Amino acid sequence: MALVLYGYWRSLATFRVRAALKLKGLAYQENIIDLSQGEQFSQPYHSLNPQHVLPLLDHDGLRLTQSLAIVEYINDTWPQDSLLPPDAPGKARVRALAHIASADVHPLIVPRVRNYLEQECGLDEATRLKWIRHWFAKGTEAIEAKLSDGLAGTYAHGDQLSLADLALASHVVGARMFQVDLSMAPRLEGIVNRCLALEAFASAHPLAQEGAPGR
Repeated sequence: MALVLYGYWRSLATFRVRAALKLKGLAYQENIIDLSQGEQFSQPYHSLNPQHVLPLLDHDGLRLTQSLAIVEYINDTWPQDSLLPPDAPGKARVRALAHIASADVHPLIVPRVRNYLEQECGLDEATRLKWIRHWFAKGTEAIEAKLSDGLAGTYAHGDQLSLADLALASHVVGARMFQVDLSMAPRLEGIVNRCLALEAFASAHPLAQEGAPGR
């Protein structure tokens, strides 16, 4: 069963999927789509994903998009060490945490939004950076509040890694790239630091990938 991941070092969404594959111990090939060069709009990639976004996972010809949907597919297909708790309330909590990071914050700071703010709205780099930091901060506050409900443990949901940890790790890594102040979120930072100490997360980290600065 061949697994091919289409990604890019800077893609936080790809980071989530890459870490999930590594947590499950799955072998995969990663094909780089260079976002900085606009390769997501090339005809070869357009034929795979006309939305022109990353990541895409090809599993023996089945093409899957959207990071959280891909992670749930991986979890359903290889159910060992499940990334979702067994109970319905637990699943809802984990998904809610993941969606704060991946659905509420991340879509507002991706390159296509930053480019639109520059090219169509005339915002300079300083103003765009203010925009990015604002939304990271709002999401961080929401996540930290959610983690204060008494159900977090070593990780976001008790002591078992879950879908939420993948999303929260990508959120913190992105926030750190933009030098966002995370001092208001000690629970979040503690959980993510424990995740990043694991080999699956460390080797999936954007800055550990081919093409990243310093690589």
